Amino acid sequence: MSNLDLRPAPNRCGGNGRTGPVRDVQPGKQVPLGESTLVRRLLPNLGRRMVGAWCFIDHYGPDDITDEPGMQVPPHPHMGLQTVSWLHAGEVLHRDSLGSLQTVRPRELGLMTSGRAIAHSEESPRSHPAMLHGAQLWVALPGEHRNAAPAFEHHTELPVITGGGGLCATVILGELAGAASPGTTYSPLVGADLTLTDGTDTRLPVDPDFEYAALTISGESEIDGVRLAPGSLLYLGSGRTELPLRARTDSGLMLLGGEPFEERLVMWWNFVGRSHDDIAQAREDWTAGTRFGEVHGYDGAPLPAPELPPLPLKPRGRER
Repeated sequence: MSNLDLRPAPNRCGGNGRTGPVRDVQPGKQVPLGESTLVRRLLPNLGRRMVGAWCFIDHYGPDDITDEPGMQVPPHPHMGLQTVSWLHAGEVLHRDSLGSLQTVRPRELGLMTSGRAIAHSEESPRSHPAMLHGAQLWVALPGEHRNAAPAFEHHTELPVITGGGGLCATVILGELAGAASPGTTYSPLVGADLTLTDGTDTRLPVDPDFEYAALTISGESEIDGVRLAPGSLLYLGSGRTELPLRARTDSGLMLLGGEPFEERLVMWWNFVGRSHDDIAQAREDWTAGTRFGEVHGYDGAPLPAPELPPLPLKPRGRER
């Protein structure tokens, strides 16, 4: 997934200590993506820049794209991060500069590690299901792995946790309640898709050293006493050993967490770096057609890089 903003603001991320348990509903904003997709950008936002190593969340749909092209995101670059594609409905065709060509379907993990450099495109297949609904997320790579070799993984079989009280959890990344995803991670984190049936009233064990947030996908759920409508992000802080969950209707949500990311970052456009020079060099390389490679097969031109802001980008800690 790309940030298509032509005037992207630098995001100062990382360097945040543990907060203790909180219940902060984080505001999002509507952002157009590609030719016909509107997303709710929930992270980064004015109140929070990261949750563990999770540094970007777009939630889209459910959209009826029966007579629409659906998602159409041209080739664009990434550096210093992983992208996570997660669908509840529809299909997304992934292409990248490694030569990967993969259709990602609901409850399948599409995981791309950019490392030092990669380019990719995302689109709804020409013949596609009527509905499109899902989330695109980024994970910041820690310094020792930020120049790792680029890679793409597609996992159709993910561990599922079922428990009393109407909870079913699919572990997308990391580990939850003893179940571990096959997806490659580079820092202690977790991402899980939770399904709550009508009448659910249960508690999910969580790691007190992790900070957490919950993204509501469908239905109305109550998370640690806070009732949330679809498309909301609730930041939960850290220090919990369990998370109370309730639902009055069938509901879906994503639980995201990880150890607080202590490194200071600069996130600008589709790059995560440590300095202005990191970002400027990546932009120059993309514009010159070097380093990131080519995406073959997409019917359209690559995205041009926006202009850098007039002042140097500075890495700082997370601001609230």
